[in-house]
Amino acid sequence: MTDDQLAETLAAIRPADPTALGAARDRQNRLTKPHGALGVLEEVSIRLAGLAGTCPPPDPSPAAVAVFAADHGVHAQGVSPWPQEVTAQMIANFLAGGAAVNVLARQNGAAVVVVDAGVVTPLDAMVPEGARVPDASTIEPGGRPRLVERVVRRGSDDISVRPAMTREQALEGLTHGITIAGELVGAGYRCLVAGDMGIANTTASAALIAAFTGTDPAEVTGLGTGIDDAAHRHKIGVVRVALARRAAEADSDGTGDDPIAELASLGGLEHAQIAGFILGAAAHRVPIVLDGVISGASTLVAAALAPDVVDACVAGHRSAEPGHAVALKHLGLTPLVDLELRLGEGSGAVLALPLVRSAVAVLREMATFDAAGVTEKSS
Repeated sequence: MTDDQLAETLAAIRPADPTALGAARDRQNRLTKPHGALGVLEEVSIRLAGLAGTCPPPDPSPAAVAVFAADHGVHAQGVSPWPQEVTAQMIANFLAGGAAVNVLARQNGAAVVVVDAGVVTPLDAMVPEGARVPDASTIEPGGRPRLVERVVRRGSDDISVRPAMTREQALEGLTHGITIAGELVGAGYRCLVAGDMGIANTTASAALIAAFTGTDPAEVTGLGTGIDDAAHRHKIGVVRVALARRAAEADSDGTGDDPIAELASLGGLEHAQIAGFILGAAAHRVPIVLDGVISGASTLVAAALAPDVVDACVAGHRSAEPGHAVALKHLGLTPLVDLELRLGEGSGAVLALPLVRSAVAVLREMATFDAAGVTEKSS
């Protein structure tokens, strides 16, 4: 079932429409401004026109943020100063509306759904009454945050010792992410945001980014939630061990060119669901605004499965985590803002939502030289 749904999703992902891309570029060049004067905003509007297959593209609102949460076995290696139960505690904070992503989502009229992809700590006592819903289709713009349970397993294994999950579990995670995207699009959301929560997830992200880009672990492993130099060196070493284990595994079973095997070996349960979420958004021709390093690592997985998925992606910001810049360069994505954020949750992507809407509004509403009676620059 999961293989079939993934195959159907991959088959539905198509390249940007060349006619719409050309029309958007032509219109940008006829607007009352110098060519290229709005910089990256112009490229965003053109990208969204190509995705939608029409110029100008539709308004990318309302938006919904899906915060995928899971725990990581590699936490046992001491790669984070935070206890693992913080993942569950932050879910409670999300549902109470007290996290940064909640504040920013309220400010931008976006809905928030939290997805339990595989949290170790039991959540029952932490979930407010009525907050748990069976699927994401009932989430309301600007409404109360909700929890959807899509648990594949309770936490991943330690990637420095063994694969994080089985290939079947990775497939199940991808399928859950695809389904969540479909539920939100079916509920009328026209822009999706990928968020995350999981103590030690920057370690798994660094491993994925190093694996998919061929970059040395020292260049993609950052400080995460705040560690000192000695802990940082240790974290880099843990990533190196995980990559060496994966390389030996790939030599043994011949899965070196299989993105799902790479994900299963080095990723996290939230990485799998975010990658599926991105694939689902692209299949529905709905833009997805990416957050930081966890989204970046997940997008590398999605793009390895379907390269045209990148046409649906907008890089909301550039994280202070070094691996994120590496992932964005590999994907060919330019971030809209660079505020040295490293919070996660989808916070940086939500901050970028007004810029995405503004990019489309300019293409839709700004006058052309002909319409405004303004003389163009002489050639």
